[in-house]
This record gives sequence, C-alpha cells and structure tokens, in this order.
Amino acid sequence: MKVKIHSSWEKVLEPEFESSYFLNLIQFVKKAYQSNTCYPSGKDIFNCFNLCPFDSVRVVLLGQDPYHGLGQAHGLCFSVPEGIAHPPSLVNIFKELEQDIGKPYPTSGNLNQWASQGILLLNATLTVTAHQAGSHQNKGWEHFTDAVIRLISKELEGVVFLLWGGFAKKKKGLITEPKHKILTSGHPSPLSANRGYWFGNQHFSKTNKYLEDQGKTPIVW
Repeated sequence: MKVKIHSSWEKVLEPEFESSYFLNLIQFVKKAYQSNTCYPSGKDIFNCFNLCPFDSVRVVLLGQDPYHGLGQAHGLCFSVPEGIAHPPSLVNIFKELEQDIGKPYPTSGNLNQWASQGILLLNATLTVTAHQAGSHQNKGWEHFTDAVIRLISKELEGVVFLLWGGFAKKKKGLITEPKHKILTSGHPSPLSANRGYWFGNQHFSKTNKYLEDQGKTPIVW
C-alpha cells in the first residue's frame, strides 16, 4: 500500500508496507482515528522518518509509546511541540544532558533539531488513543518498528542505539555488535531515575565520542 513517508524509507520498507500484518495494522489505525481521539495527528505518525532520512541515520533513540495527552505527541519519541510543558522523562533527559555536557536546560521540548542531525526518534508503537497509555500496543506496530531496527542494523554502519529502560533493552537482539554501538541505561522516567538508574549514564558524550571515533560529525545536542 502507499504510505506517506520520506522516499528513502518508502524504498527500503516496501516489503513491510505490502505485508498482510501492515495492511491489518493500517485498518486498525484508521478505525481508531475515526472513532476516538488519537495521537499524534495523522500527518505526524511517520514524522520521525520524514525528518531523518534512512541514509542519514547516525543514532537511534527508542521509545515505547507516544504521549497520550492533548498536544504532546508529534511523532518523535520523548519530544513535545513548542510551547508544551516538558513531561517528566524529558525533564530528566535535559537534566542529564546538562550534567553530562554542560548544555543549559532548554525552554523548548521540541527535538526536531536532533532528528535533523540523523537521530531517529523512534517509538515502538506509533499511535495511541487519548488518555489510554499502551492502547495501540500489540496491533502490529512493534512488528513494523522491529523491522526498522533490523534494517538499520543490516544496511548501515556505526550507528549508536540508545536503549533506555527494560522495554528498549529487549531490542538488543535485533542489533549487530560490534558493527554498531549499543548504550543501555535505566529509563529517564522519575520512577527509574529517582532510584539511580538514569542520571550519570553520560550517553550524550559517549555517543559523540563514538561518532567522532568513526570519523562522523558529533551531534549538537
């Protein structure tokens, strides 16, 4: 089927788009959006792919589910649009960024700038019903995003995978090492961070060191 997604992804993901599970998934998503308020808006479902072409991917940051509150989700994991209050996990990401590389805490929670530098901000599930966390899990999205991870691992070289929390860590088996770099940590959510599983992981400086060692341009976080 025809999916509105950046041409670089359309080409490499065509087998997924033509598969029966994906056609069933799209039918589910269409019905969900027709009968309920769902996030992100339809035009933003594949936003992480449209802002980060396949050949540009240098870092993959894996989230789990889109934000399910009004105005928060816009197709990039952990990110919120301009003017939206920072959710707790994003607050802790920015705090660690400040501790790690000295970047002052930003006013905007919009991570478009990360995406445009080759960071694929990928949620495992790309849609959600308003105020119902996890409501679109196990409908086919995970099958699709696992295929994306496998594809990046197979076709690209020297990508940094940031796996934060138990769910993300389970994806390690989809990634080939040492062809790529995997950095794992507890989740930035307060539940995990306040128990000492998040702060001090230095993933931002470690990512840039690895990229520089590969002869690549570091990320301007």
